[in-house]
Amino acid sequence: MGQSNKLVVVVDLLILAGVSFFSWYLATDYQTFSGRVHMPIVIWIIDTVDLFMHEGGHFFFGFMGRLIYFMGGSLMQIVLPSLAVWVFLKSGFRMLIATMYWLGQNLINVSVYIGDAPNKRLPLISDSAIHDWNWIFNHLGNIGMAEPVSSVAFVFGLIACACTVIIAGYFTVTDFLVNFLTELD
Repeated sequence: MGQSNKLVVVVDLLILAGVSFFSWYLATDYQTFSGRVHMPIVIWIIDTVDLFMHEGGHFFFGFMGRLIYFMGGSLMQIVLPSLAVWVFLKSGFRMLIATMYWLGQNLINVSVYIGDAPNKRLPLISDSAIHDWNWIFNHLGNIGMAEPVSSVAFVFGLIACACTVIIAGYFTVTDFLVNFLTELD
């Protein structure tokens, strides 16, 4: 294998290891309070970007009524990464790794927020902020649905993260085999 071919395989392996590790973290420690306090810097950065996107969603969807206003933050966290997945599915499979992971991470992030609705333990951006999902479920008269809805979002997030690992694994194996077979010729 040439030097640049080896580098491609090493980068593929690093990406595969990264998405595997961070997906495992999201499926386990991210679900706990202590795991969210001591999260890896990469997840913290993504969460911070997601927070701005969430707050922008309230503004963007706020013109559609109070219920959609409260749902807007979480909707934006799902809509933007979903659009990115769709765009890269049609144009560039390598970027699909980043966008699919971003979608999975957002679904899991939203699942934690939804699941917190009955207890309101998560810190919000200010003391006067209203917990979106607590308001939504109380408005709909069904706070007991928080856990099942949270579980559905969590499972879809895990599926997106698992797809990311599979796609990264595909590129790793493909690049290795292509480079290895090229060297045999």
